[in-house]
Amino acid sequence: MAKYRLEEISSPLFLKELSIKELNVLASDIRTFLIDSIAKTGGHLSSNLGVVELTIALHYVFNSPTDKVFFDVGHQSYVHKILTGRAKDFNTLRQFHGLSGFQKRDESVHDVWEAGHSSTALSAAVGMAHARDLNHQTYHVVPVIGDAAIVGGESLEALNHLGASKTKVIIIMNDNQMSISKNVGGFSEFLSDIRTSHAYNVAKGEYRHILMGSQVGEKIYHLTSKAKNLIKRRVIDSKIFGEFGVDYLGPINGHDLGELIRTLEKAKTIPNSVVVHVMTTKGKGYIYAENDTNGQWHGVEPFNKATGLMLNQSKEIGWSEFIADEVYERMGKDQDIVAITPAMISGSKMEKIFKDYKERAFDVGIAEAHAATFAAGLAISGKKPFLSIYSSFLQRAYDQLNHDIARMNLAVVVGIDRAGLVAGDGETHHGVFDLGILKPLPNTYIYAPSSKKEAQWFLDKAFKAEHGLYCIRYGKQIVKDYPCDTKQLAIGKWHYISQNEKPQAIIISYGETLNDIVLEVMNRHLAYDIVNANFLKPIDTEMIEEIARRNLPIFVYERDLESCGLGKDIAAYLACRHLSCDLYTYGLPDIYLKHGDITKLLHEQGLALEDILGKMERILCEKGKN
Repeated sequence: MAKYRLEEISSPLFLKELSIKELNVLASDIRTFLIDSIAKTGGHLSSNLGVVELTIALHYVFNSPTDKVFFDVGHQSYVHKILTGRAKDFNTLRQFHGLSGFQKRDESVHDVWEAGHSSTALSAAVGMAHARDLNHQTYHVVPVIGDAAIVGGESLEALNHLGASKTKVIIIMNDNQMSISKNVGGFSEFLSDIRTSHAYNVAKGEYRHILMGSQVGEKIYHLTSKAKNLIKRRVIDSKIFGEFGVDYLGPINGHDLGELIRTLEKAKTIPNSVVVHVMTTKGKGYIYAENDTNGQWHGVEPFNKATGLMLNQSKEIGWSEFIADEVYERMGKDQDIVAITPAMISGSKMEKIFKDYKERAFDVGIAEAHAATFAAGLAISGKKPFLSIYSSFLQRAYDQLNHDIARMNLAVVVGIDRAGLVAGDGETHHGVFDLGILKPLPNTYIYAPSSKKEAQWFLDKAFKAEHGLYCIRYGKQIVKDYPCDTKQLAIGKWHYISQNEKPQAIIISYGETLNDIVLEVMNRHLAYDIVNANFLKPIDTEMIEEIARRNLPIFVYERDLESCGLGKDIAAYLACRHLSCDLYTYGLPDIYLKHGDITKLLHEQGLALEDILGKMERILCEKGKN
């Protein structure tokens, strides 16, 4: 039975009254709570289990919210939420109008930063520290960043700035050898060397104990200790962080509360910026998560905690897996096709590609900008790169997509995963901005398939192309296998997928939204013609003119931003050609939508399909009266 009633915690101040033994009991209670709670709601499990002791120690040593303790990305902030009074709300985690899965400033004064993307915390910390100094204040700024995120481009830029500054930041580097899946790269290998030295440090304690038993031994110990410290300063500290002008402490055991507290207290006394290197075990305390090496337990759906089996297992595959399988099949036939991911092998379901085509599969780490220009380098050298990247991460590589790929008209295929609304991850992860940044780019094609055959057709075209940025957008839904006559498919061309003898109106849509429309229109027996606008760039101007001449109300419905959506493109073209018709467009407003069930999110904005069909019927009814 748990000793602490976590739901009654209102502030982390109580930690300062506890002994190390009591803090360890609290850590055990928190782990049990996390497993029990996330098993019901889903969420980020492994990353939070790995930072239980670290988060307790941070709140024990520092004084939040006066001291600014915050987390890069934020998917490991659940323990922080518990210690700052939100355990009682965990039954609503990631649900509509419920607790966010990330830090949120409107949730608590203890959430001083919020993000859903990697490698932003150090830049924010340097800004906070300078603001503190300008205001003649003395609080501590303590960002917690993972070993994978600390080598992100922005993190290194921030380190470079920090080293040249007189301000102080205490950087906690949470080293669990993982981002979502196993880390890659030279810095990861460097940290591996340091971890090896940690084993040496344990042996060093025994060495000290033996030599300190005599005067001669004591002299030998102090002499060798000085030599060792000199080597450490010159080789380890200066090898990376010292070159940036930042001090280094560690590595330390991230699950030893005594060692954590002692080291953090020491970091407070150092006048300069310092990195505290903390080694943790991702998924600690839950055997299935501890043994995970490919990211399956990073973010989970509800699961059976006893068996480790997901509760909502489906034999049907989602778009990510389908696209990855199609690329895999083409890689078997074409030796020039290569695959790239920025640390999302598991999320984008590319495990089989990386297993069977190791030499042609590249995980570049959390480095979206590099991934895009790396793809350009491959393309300009005759290879056929496929870059799989989440929509919400794509914006981090905009300049590279523009400057390095589209501008040089290089043949690169981009799989835009998680396009559209994504439910539980919320505003930082909704994939609704990619259209706005990609549409203006010349030499670019954007395709939104609604069926397997459409996707297969586009991938065939894309990998055969000698020039052009070919983008295929898909969401998290289960992929459908609707009949499709591929003979009617062509670059930049739309087609009808449903026509009536006496249609009342025309609906235009694309992607998975189109499938929902077709099903609902059939169920309601509505006499609407339905157009599959699968090409979002270039749009089918010939068909737009043909539709306009039919003198029927035209409804454009999409679950992307209306301000940069298909409806606006159609309206602009009609205006340019001086074509008049009854056009009604429906899309998401220019706001950051919160997390939660997608239908509920849409309904809140009056944009659920039933809302839209109701609006259409009322418009048609009014027109009938006139």
